[in-house]
Amino acid sequence: MLKIKRVVAVSILVIIPLAILAQNNTNSPYTRYGYGELADRSFGAGRAMGGLGYGMRSNKQINPLNPASYTSIDSLTFIFDFGVAGQLSWFDDGINKEKHINGNLEYAAIEFPVHRRIALSAGMLPYSYVGYDFGTNTTTSEGLSYIERFTGKGGLNEAYAGLSIEIWKKRLSVGSNASYLFGQIKHNRVLAPDVTNATQTARYQTLKVNDIKLNFGIQYTQQFSANESFTLGFAFSPAKKLNTTSSDIIQNGSESDTTYVNQTFDTPNSIGAGISYVKQNKLTLGVDFLNETWGEARFFDEKNEFKNRIRLATGAEFIPDYQNRVFLSRVRYRAGMHYSNSYLRIYGKSYNEYGASVGLGLPLFDNRSFMNLSFEYVKIKPETKALIDEQYFRFTVNYTFNERWFFKSKVN
Repeated sequence: MLKIKRVVAVSILVIIPLAILAQNNTNSPYTRYGYGELADRSFGAGRAMGGLGYGMRSNKQINPLNPASYTSIDSLTFIFDFGVAGQLSWFDDGINKEKHINGNLEYAAIEFPVHRRIALSAGMLPYSYVGYDFGTNTTTSEGLSYIERFTGKGGLNEAYAGLSIEIWKKRLSVGSNASYLFGQIKHNRVLAPDVTNATQTARYQTLKVNDIKLNFGIQYTQQFSANESFTLGFAFSPAKKLNTTSSDIIQNGSESDTTYVNQTFDTPNSIGAGISYVKQNKLTLGVDFLNETWGEARFFDEKNEFKNRIRLATGAEFIPDYQNRVFLSRVRYRAGMHYSNSYLRIYGKSYNEYGASVGLGLPLFDNRSFMNLSFEYVKIKPETKALIDEQYFRFTVNYTFNERWFFKSKVN
């Protein structure tokens, strides 16, 4: 039976990343700019707690936000985690209103110990999403009418492998993720005059990324009693000049001109900090802060495309009675909130993001594995009425398979 479970887990781990590359999770017109919409990088419980992770440690969840957290795993445990998301979005430009539904397989990861103080994790998760399709009807001063259509798709993905070491028993852990960042982003713009036999003009831009990205983390835990502790965590990812290939094709009727651009694209310095309080099997409280220096990142060699981004998040988890046989008493009830500003500059303006989430951790089997449900509402508030008002409701389901793979049973 155990071997069957292992085969199933490995099979899913192979299948899901392939599905990630084929799916998208947005219809937002804002993804026309930069690298698109930055993905939520938290797993499982963190999704329902505002996206927490930097100060979180749990032997039942994988937390790639801070690789130092991997040593929290039990020395006999193997964890497999994958998530699926669906999203309902509303858009309003003051004149027109639209509604879209998206869904996709989001991430898959594994975690296991290799020593009582060393643990490994590996997986696949999204870095950004691009997906939009919209158009405008315009009339020039000369009276010529035309339709301008914008479409885009793609995004960046991240395959990571991480190592964590506990250098001070049950107190201090450090860790690092080495990630392969890859993907393709396509932007198309077609200008079609509303005149019979008129020449159509189009522009097709493609950006391909293939590079290595590093992330470092540290966590310190102070035990107050046998069941109470707090953890302080920090994570840092250095700025990176990406290895990219880009092309720009301008087509005017039957004629086209292709330019292969050797320009610079960057990711920013990213510094995250978090603190959490845990009363074992009862209560978890946490706060996170993230700062990303997107203002220094270049995009098509330009530094004025982005602005620095911050993100604040807080969340909680409550378990009524961990040992009670009544199912609802063992359910983990979660809630959280977050705020962030966008890293994008759109005609000199930007937008802020406000979100609230709730969720449930439903225990399975022997209280080690979980089905995690999270419900998140996000409001995109532009700095000017000229930008589109956006809001969405996201539903995430993730399964955390937690098994004692390294336990040797005794035979009498």
